[in-house]
Amino acid sequence: MKFSFSVLAALLTSVAASNVVELTPANFDQVVGKGVPTLVEFFAPWCGHCKNLAPIYEQLADAFAHAKDKVIIAKVDADGEGKPLGQKYGVKGYPTLKWFGGSGGEPEAYESARDLDPLVEFVTKKSGAKSNIKPPPPPNTVTLDVSNFNSIALDPSKNVLVSFTAPWCGHCKNLKPHYEKVATTFLPESDCIVANLDADDNKNRDISRQYDVTGFPTLIFFGKDNEKEDYNGGRTEEAIVEFLNKKCSTHRAVGGGLNHEAGRHADFDVLAQKFFVAAADAKKAVYDEAVALAAIVGEASKHYIRVMEKVVNGSEAYLAKESKRLAAILAKRSLSPEKLDEIKIKANILGAFSEPPKEKETVARAEAEL
Repeated sequence: MKFSFSVLAALLTSVAASNVVELTPANFDQVVGKGVPTLVEFFAPWCGHCKNLAPIYEQLADAFAHAKDKVIIAKVDADGEGKPLGQKYGVKGYPTLKWFGGSGGEPEAYESARDLDPLVEFVTKKSGAKSNIKPPPPPNTVTLDVSNFNSIALDPSKNVLVSFTAPWCGHCKNLKPHYEKVATTFLPESDCIVANLDADDNKNRDISRQYDVTGFPTLIFFGKDNEKEDYNGGRTEEAIVEFLNKKCSTHRAVGGGLNHEAGRHADFDVLAQKFFVAAADAKKAVYDEAVALAAIVGEASKHYIRVMEKVVNGSEAYLAKESKRLAAILAKRSLSPEKLDEIKIKANILGAFSEPPKEKETVARAEAEL
């Protein structure tokens, strides 16, 4: 009996919106081994691991829904109506996944990870069908192994944060998306690198032992000039960004870009506030004071000086207009990261030209932040 697409269509209709085909002893032989290879999950409704797999398995079926003539994703309640099928195919625990070829024969047990990516990879390899899942963009986290660890992590000119992880580790999986966001945020900082090493890979285990890695994930900061420090802070994006800003002397903001401190200089902030509140005929004297300081400070002073020059030369409305213009550009975020960083620094410095908060306001703000 050849596989009937009309039978499969009826089965799919009965399962509402799901692309996972439900099999029972009554229809199993009408689908499995009839020309189209099939991945079958033998599950039990009460099983916690099965419940965890269920949404991933649905995603897997959706990924191959366009290729039902090449592969079928199915499931059997092996503790209910489908119990005889579980017994027939030697199911000892739940969930059990087995691959059935299109021409019948003994099934092959699926024994790899039960995450979406490895499942998609397995089905693609076995069936030749391509999933409709778009590949993720390449990670910005630098991958380390025994071949490049020393040249990158121990480079005395670099600051490098290394996460030692294992593919099977649940805490590592939870950390991964946060860590990748941190790597993306610090991409513009050429001497502050966010990296990862698969510490469970046999070829890398000597490195793990060398640095006393006994659990996963372990994060170690390898600073310039052979500084080494264990990272024991929070595993959130915010906590790691804060740590790296401190260690790398950077001003990166959570989510990307620069924070409000980038480009600011304490001595020039004082002069900027003094300049802002000074009477029109007194601003030139503050400007001259800033020029004298600029000769010592150098590059960090150029935007402060430019703002003062604009105002002293008659552009009283410059501060308000330029602040508004830069804020609009930053809100659109349509420029390159490098250009946005440059504009953020200019906007930050413009923000220094404001009246210092009154004492009561300062106290109230400090109390609110506690």
